[in-house]
Amino acid sequence: MTGFAGFDEQGTRRAVIVADDALARDDAAEAARAAGVTVAGTIGFAGLATALADLSHADVLLVEAAGVATASLEQALPLLADRAARDRAQLVVSFPIEALDVVGALLLGGPATLLCEARPDERVAEIAFGGAVGSGMQAAERDAERLRRLNAEVARIAHALLRLSREGGDEGVRDRSADFVAPSADDAGPADIAAATVRGAIRARRMRDQFLPKDLFADPGWDMLLDLFAARLEGSRVSVSSLCIASAVPPTTALRWITTLTDAGLLMRREDPSDRRRAFIVLTARGVAGMEGYAQAVAKAGLGWA
Repeated sequence: MTGFAGFDEQGTRRAVIVADDALARDDAAEAARAAGVTVAGTIGFAGLATALADLSHADVLLVEAAGVATASLEQALPLLADRAARDRAQLVVSFPIEALDVVGALLLGGPATLLCEARPDERVAEIAFGGAVGSGMQAAERDAERLRRLNAEVARIAHALLRLSREGGDEGVRDRSADFVAPSADDAGPADIAAATVRGAIRARRMRDQFLPKDLFADPGWDMLLDLFAARLEGSRVSVSSLCIASAVPPTTALRWITTLTDAGLLMRREDPSDRRRAFIVLTARGVAGMEGYAQAVAKAGLGWA
């Protein structure tokens, strides 16, 4: 571990890099400098607890998981999350795709910024602005805007179903907007909704990408909801890495969307009781209600899935 200097005269934030791989450490240092952050020192994963105890303060903890064994990550990441919380420090964790499930199981949904095989400019932006990109709009703000539109569509469908039920003399649709209890994996969906229909919609969306620029139609939140809904109907489980693949966007963007949808109460993380290195993502009761309502409304209108 190198020595840790105090704040400089300009009060620049200081970062501590946690890495074993020399190239990854150099990349982190370069990104920090480009973001206007002073690199105060470096720590290896070996002896991390002692090194953190000797550290007085850090404004940014830059963690590079490349080349680090899974067992070491399992021990280190909770320690780093606790230290970041104590110092109110920014925690930025960069990791290769093969570490996605273990990192997701330990840090997803928390305050850490997760960068899976991120580009250098993404890393610099996260360190400097917490994700601000482009014209200054936060990536999270763009995601939130898409989520608002998605929620508005779900609300519109629920309203239409309520009107249809009243016109048909059926019992009114219960308001489940505050129901966040995770559904049981054994609960069966409505008989008229087939997993094959949902999977067909997913395949059609991917087929579209062969003929039109997929960046123009990226909708990772909806792709995730479709995949989780199909898995529920099939009685299967979806890992963090599988859901990221289903979203058809880079892993870092997918992880941000998982957090956004979780905050909206549409999905939640469920730990794998047989393997703490892995977590599954499931629809909440609110998410199930929205997807079932959409499916039923589409069927009643004689429309295809979008």
